[in-house]
Amino acid sequence: MPAAPVLQPVLKMKVDELFLNWLSETATQLMLKDYLKRIKNGERFECGEGDLKDNRPLVYSENKNNFRSKQKVTDKAVSSLSAPSSPPSPITTALPSGLRLGVLGDGTNRIGQALTLGGLEKRSQSVWETRSTHEGRGMLEGEARLLRPGTERYPQGPGKREMFRRPERVEELSPGRAQVKKEEPLTPTLSESIPKFYFPRGRPKPNINIDALISRIEKTFSQFPNERATLEDMGKVAKACECPLYWKAPLFCAAGGDRTGFVSVHKFIAMWRKKIQTCHDDAAKFVQLLAKPTCNYLEQEDLIPFLQDVVNTHAGLTFLREASDFHSRYITTVIQRIFYNVNRSWTGKITCSDLRKSSFLQNVALLEEEEDINQLTEYFSYEHFYVIYCKFWELDTDHDLYIDQKDLARHNDHALSHKMIERIFSGAVTRGRKIQKERKMSYADFVWFLISEEDKKTNTSIEYWFRCMDLDGDGVLSMYELEYFYEEQCQKLENMAIEPLPFEDCLCQMLDLVKPECEGKITLHDLKKCKLSHIFFDTFFNIEKYLDHEQKDPFSREGENEGQEISDWERYAAEEYEILVAEEAANEQFDGYENDLDPIDRQISNELNLRGDKRSFFEIPNPHPNINLDEYEYEDDFE
Repeated sequence: MPAAPVLQPVLKMKVDELFLNWLSETATQLMLKDYLKRIKNGERFECGEGDLKDNRPLVYSENKNNFRSKQKVTDKAVSSLSAPSSPPSPITTALPSGLRLGVLGDGTNRIGQALTLGGLEKRSQSVWETRSTHEGRGMLEGEARLLRPGTERYPQGPGKREMFRRPERVEELSPGRAQVKKEEPLTPTLSESIPKFYFPRGRPKPNINIDALISRIEKTFSQFPNERATLEDMGKVAKACECPLYWKAPLFCAAGGDRTGFVSVHKFIAMWRKKIQTCHDDAAKFVQLLAKPTCNYLEQEDLIPFLQDVVNTHAGLTFLREASDFHSRYITTVIQRIFYNVNRSWTGKITCSDLRKSSFLQNVALLEEEEDINQLTEYFSYEHFYVIYCKFWELDTDHDLYIDQKDLARHNDHALSHKMIERIFSGAVTRGRKIQKERKMSYADFVWFLISEEDKKTNTSIEYWFRCMDLDGDGVLSMYELEYFYEEQCQKLENMAIEPLPFEDCLCQMLDLVKPECEGKITLHDLKKCKLSHIFFDTFFNIEKYLDHEQKDPFSREGENEGQEISDWERYAAEEYEILVAEEAANEQFDGYENDLDPIDRQISNELNLRGDKRSFFEIPNPHPNINLDEYEYEDDFE
């Protein structure tokens, strides 16, 4: 038998579209249901002038495997056709001429429609699935479901259409048996089958008894006069909320206590119920308690109430309470250290994700257990603050709490190169308008500088110095940029009567040290992967430390320090603090001697009579601070 003519792609697509439009009409579907019902009941009806031209009656057969009729239909191979989906359009609902109803050998009903266009027989085929009864075989139901393109049996794509299996037997319907396919449950869509995996405010915890928690809070408030809690009472409330003790100030402010001076039980419960229903971990709760109403992140000024409460109530800072002038400076130091370690994106905004990746909340919880504040070296250590502030005071000769390039050049006996100091003041790593307009560095920026200078092994310090050395901002350190900084090092060595190493030899050493992935270019990733990044940086802009490294074997030194938990910054701060304490003890032995040194050599806790003309670093109104940190806000995204 000659093969049926093959339709052209465009014509074939149009034929399929017409057939689907006809099939989508309600009248067509009702008519097909009626035909199937009549076939099932064995009634006689006219099929039209199509394949069944003899108009033989279609009856229901008892055969369990196939529909049968009194006349066999020629066995043909049927291929699946992909039809583009389109909205229904007004179209005649009359049964087209040439409608064929047959059954594939595997029990799948097929309705074919033969159309004649341009003298060619055009065929558009669709596959129908029918419901079944026992073991996929039984009575033919009146409802059917069209297998649409994209299903497993209807592949799409050029060159990927598969032929349906050639029917084993296709016969006319006859009284007897019918083979139908068992209805399979609909598979869920892809969005339904993929479980939720993104929880910006923490993963919800099952079986949380909110009512029991609220009842415990109400019982705690009942102990206070008029069921109102002050800031001093919030420690008990924080414990009732199952929060660390030093969450008391954030809880107090979030409930409006900073405006009224107290918190009522109803207002606090309404606030806390909302927090625990929307925030499911400590990081999200802490951010929402301190952040501004429309923000989901923390800025520097958001941490002031929390840290002021630490200064006012922590046992390790009792001596500092009387020196109110230094409250703001301690708070500023701690804020900068928090952002230095937590805000890894350099945006000046601490998110819930930042807190989860850091150890800040664990340190906040330790404030309750650790009476010695100096043991919390990562953020809250008073000794570290004392060292940083003393170093800044030595450089700030006019005590306006700003230093310029000449002041910073005196740090560590002029160890830093002038080219690097210019890069620091260029705004590559500093923030605020003042440093860019007036070329002055604030105390907050000095905290970042000193920690980065004394510990070049941390990720933040590596990023700090990489930004300074990347002159063109292309994300890589080229050989030109390395030579630019090394030239000044060579001049300093010659002034010290030391023969410098040629740049080519120094470059070979540094490339062997860093082992960059791309030859001739050093990226930030290369330096973070290298465990000797501090040697790399000191070679190009710190002459004192460069000479110190040259006199020692860096690899053996790394082996000795391996396994030690103390960082370079902690080691430096401990050594400097001991020196400052020793100097103060020596000065106390000469009480009658006129000492020309500034008050920097005394303990800050006793330093209450500083120069009267010195500008106050922050204005702290009582009872709650309102510290202005505009000069230290992160205005640009440095990524």
